Amino acid sequence: MPPRTASGAGARVGLPTAGAHITTVGVKRPDFGSGGQPVPIYVNSFVTTVPSSIIHHYDVVISPSEKTLPARMTMDLIRRLQFDVAPQIFTPRCVYDGRKNIFSIRKLPFDTGSQEFDVTLADATANTSGKGPKVYKIKLTHVAEINPEVLKRFIDGDQSHDNTVLTAITALNVVIRMEPSMNYPFNVRSFFTNRETKDIGAGLELWRGYFQSIRPAMGRMLINVDISTGTMYKHGPLLRLALEYIGKNDPNALSPKRGFPDRERLRLQRFIGGLRVLTTSAGPGGEQTQTPRVIKKLSSAGASSLTFQMREGQTMTVADYFRSTQNKPLQFPDVICAEVGSGALIPLELCIVPPGQLMRKQVPPEKTKDVLDFATKKPGDRLRSIVGGLSVLAYGQSEYVRQFGMTVDHAAGPLKVAARVLKPPMLKYGPGSRQLTITPRDGAWNMVDKRFFKPVQIDRWVVVIYERQGRFNEAAANDMINGLCSSCRDVGIKMSPTPFIFWENGQGRIADQLKAAGAACAAKMKAGPNLMVVILPEGGNDIYTSVKHFGDVTMGVATQCLKSSKCFRAKPQYYANVCLKINVKLGGINTIPDPSSVSVLTDPHNPTIVMGVIHPAPGSDGRPSFTSLVANVDSDTAKYIAASRVQTSRVEMIEELESMSKHVLSMYIRYREMAEKKARGASAPKRIIFYRDGVSEGQFKQVLEQELPLIKKACASLNIDPKITVLVVGKRHHVRFFPQSERDGDRSGNCRAGTVVDREVSHPTEFDFYLQSHGGLLGTSRPAHYSVLYDENNFSADALQSLSFALCHVYARSTRSVSIPAPVYYADIVCSRAKNHYDPQGTVDFSDSATQVDDGQAASSLEAFRRGFKPLHQSQSTLMYFS
Repeated sequence: MPPRTASGAGARVGLPTAGAHITTVGVKRPDFGSGGQPVPIYVNSFVTTVPSSIIHHYDVVISPSEKTLPARMTMDLIRRLQFDVAPQIFTPRCVYDGRKNIFSIRKLPFDTGSQEFDVTLADATANTSGKGPKVYKIKLTHVAEINPEVLKRFIDGDQSHDNTVLTAITALNVVIRMEPSMNYPFNVRSFFTNRETKDIGAGLELWRGYFQSIRPAMGRMLINVDISTGTMYKHGPLLRLALEYIGKNDPNALSPKRGFPDRERLRLQRFIGGLRVLTTSAGPGGEQTQTPRVIKKLSSAGASSLTFQMREGQTMTVADYFRSTQNKPLQFPDVICAEVGSGALIPLELCIVPPGQLMRKQVPPEKTKDVLDFATKKPGDRLRSIVGGLSVLAYGQSEYVRQFGMTVDHAAGPLKVAARVLKPPMLKYGPGSRQLTITPRDGAWNMVDKRFFKPVQIDRWVVVIYERQGRFNEAAANDMINGLCSSCRDVGIKMSPTPFIFWENGQGRIADQLKAAGAACAAKMKAGPNLMVVILPEGGNDIYTSVKHFGDVTMGVATQCLKSSKCFRAKPQYYANVCLKINVKLGGINTIPDPSSVSVLTDPHNPTIVMGVIHPAPGSDGRPSFTSLVANVDSDTAKYIAASRVQTSRVEMIEELESMSKHVLSMYIRYREMAEKKARGASAPKRIIFYRDGVSEGQFKQVLEQELPLIKKACASLNIDPKITVLVVGKRHHVRFFPQSERDGDRSGNCRAGTVVDREVSHPTEFDFYLQSHGGLLGTSRPAHYSVLYDENNFSADALQSLSFALCHVYARSTRSVSIPAPVYYADIVCSRAKNHYDPQGTVDFSDSATQVDDGQAASSLEAFRRGFKPLHQSQSTLMYFS
């Protein structure tokens, strides 16, 4: 059978498929899954109609705009244009995306295909500077006609996914977002209201937001609605906000004369840079006007010390200027000033922060928990909040939605969908277990009376304690050793009860201390340690990095870090979890899926290698990003190895995929020959299943055109020809599942682990499915979205759904199924650990301030990062050091 690729070859006969003339990016849907127990669920989507009239698409150019204007400002300019400057032309009103596109339900009456308008934001009367208000030229040019009929054909499976479809979906998204964007603070796809807020301190508050997006599905168009969270600057006096951020009450704490440190000023400047404030000034007739200004930076001296030159030539301080010319004597003249966009210096006490300004920077780490608490909602509460949000979205009242002839069926409520709950794979444990196989329930199982499938032996080990002996004394150390040894015994690990123990100072050179500890062990035992257990103090991140660099790169010894606060008098459950990690780090295997329950993986005629690959969202320019590939080497898909590389942050695709693939493929062949004693000809994989994480729908084509050939080249260089299947795993979406009744949910109120949907909300023509593979804990679980881009193995929907679900059960660190297949999860961990490959004493800087923008600098800095990136120690390269 030919491979099922973008051409759609190999589709099953007699099942609903896209027409033969339809081209797709990924594989055409071969069939629908039927495995598992049927269960009715809700999905947070609502059915909408598609407009019937032609939509006219206009290109927008706003000048002068040296740099991109903020979307809020461009929205205001278009509002002025439609309501005040040329209302007779813009009837009915058009919709605008805040950037380059305007869509209209009728052709605008321009003599040629384009027209230019002059628009100002300020009223001429409000201007106090004597200059007229700034005039913006807005040029609209007709670029296309969109026939919404293409959408009807697309959702019915009779139209290829091309640019006309994409533009039509974009137009509908702009229609539904127009009204809220005019009335509320917004970012790209969410907008925020102050109906539900939470003050989290540090000058910030959280607002509940609503996300909305038009998604094509089978036979209908849907609006996906979800709740989101916006972090807002608190409105009110800027002085109060600044004090709250630095954690002080007295305004004079912001006075350099009175000891306000420069370091703190720069931290505050980073926090409020770009903030819009209002300042009040007196007009020529004595009337008060409020002028919006944007903060650029903060002055290094207070208003009473800052001097500037007046037009007439005399010099005066900022404080004197406001007292004499504005009649505003300052209450706190020694406090620093804000420098605004125009270069003017304005005392903080004279600035007001208007409400509804999104903070687009990272939330301070100590506030992350508050954000999570606000964002986390149980499934029932989340669904109620979403349905309640429809009254804010008010599709029925939006003149834009009405004019474009769209109606949203919110009376029918959220979409009812027929889902299925897949049967979990059986898991196999080792000899000596009370039960050799177990079946997980609701995504979880326990290790009571279970022995690891392949436990390791630890004859020589070292404990290094980076906590003061007064806080973690000999008794605490012995308690930890006994707890760990006892848990190891329970799971079948043979561990010497007498390790070497050292207390060390975390300020010293960590690598030298660990080396000395290893040498002491070697001198006594005639060989170095199998394992180093390191006890970290609170906030011991730097020590952790040094330990991992020493173990993974320098010395090639397994290391296990424990926090002193966690392992002090810890319960057996804690040590049981530590054992899960230690066993696989030393080459053991905790559990394998029972061969009978995942025949796709364990078919002896088709040895299979599963790869998980990730290139996380790009970092800043000039900082490298890391890519990693993780793959199994064993026949049971339980033992994994990793390869990681450094590459430019701007490149989305994985540059060194060929060498990484070749490495893991040759390791797979070697392991099967050496450890599993397979005959030479039978050791090579017959199938590669490649799970790719970290790419958006718009990049699917690039994966097929750029990455797939690299895997094929790696195979060719090893003289092997396995059949390849490529799936993309996506988590960055807003589709959520909700049980229709309590009895259909798990204890957390979420849908059960194994809930799969491949019908109502899936792609009209391509092979995709949503799978919620993990049991719920807090909040509402997010299903993973799998898109099959290439398939030479001609898998059925049931085969790929059960395979993906099984792979979510072999994550060695836990006795719960996880939300994405284990190799993808591991690849993610390997990426985040890549910075441990650099010498902690070296010069490589990972901080935000280290980023450059200049191309030449970026290239030389990448070279430095490549040079500094130390490979994994040979002895760790065959082990799951990352677990």
